[in-house]
Amino acid sequence: MKTVQCDLCDREVSADTFEEWMEALKPHYSKEHAEVMSDPTKTREDMLKWMEVNKARFEEA
Repeated sequence: MKTVQCDLCDREVSADTFEEWMEALKPHYSKEHAEVMSDPTKTREDMLKWMEVNKARFEEA
């Protein structure tokens, strides 16, 4: 199991896989970073870049 900090704050989330970590992070993101989740300027490319960067962070943990 790996523990990785949220990319926007100090909250830590633990999971066995990146996909599980991402799912576990969603409720936190939705509540604490709602403005990011609902930002109409974010594109699919932004989402894919976020996943790429954060998957690398998870793998490094």
